[in-house]
Amino acid sequence: MSRIGKKPVSVPAGVTATIEGKQLSVKGPKGILTLAMRDEITYSVEGDGISVQPANATKQARAFWGMQRTLVQNLVTGVTEGFTKKLLITGVGYRAAAQGRNLKLQLGYSHDVNIDVPEGVEVKTPDATTVEISGSDKQKVGQLAAEIRQWRKPEPYKGKGIKYAGEFIFRKEGKKK
Repeated sequence: MSRIGKKPVSVPAGVTATIEGKQLSVKGPKGILTLAMRDEITYSVEGDGISVQPANATKQARAFWGMQRTLVQNLVTGVTEGFTKKLLITGVGYRAAAQGRNLKLQLGYSHDVNIDVPEGVEVKTPDATTVEISGSDKQKVGQLAAEIRQWRKPEPYKGKGIKYAGEFIFRKEGKKK
C-alpha cells in the first residue's frame, strides 16, 4: 500500500486542474502542464485537491499509485513555484555564459561547448562559474542539468568539473612518493 498515494494533492488558489480524455491538465500562473493518465490509476478532481487511487487491486496498479501522485504534485508545484537547479563549475579556465537561448561552456576542450536551451526552461549565469536552470517542468529542468553536468563530471582528486550545488564529491588522496 502506498502511504504517499493516500494523501490528495492540494490545489492552491489560482490553479485549476481539469481532466480531458486521457490528459490531466494543470493551469497556474507559470503556465500549463499536462500528464498522460495511466489506465491502472483513477484520477479525480475535487474542489480542494486531486486524488489518485488505484483502479484495481493488481500489483502493477499499486506500483504506479505513489509515483503518479508524485507526478501530479510536481505539476501543481511547477505551475505555482517552478523548479530550479544550480550547477557550480570548478576548474582553472572553466566558465559558462548564457547567450539568449544558448549556453556557452568553456571546459578545457579545444572547442567551446554550445548547448541549446529547450522551450520552457530558462538558464542564467550570475557569474562565470555558476549556472542556474529554472522552469515549470521538473523533468526538463533536471534533464538539462544532467546534460550540462555530463560534459565534465567532477573528478575525485582535485574536484574539477561541473557539480550540483550541495553535492558532496568524495575526495581521494593522490599518490605519495
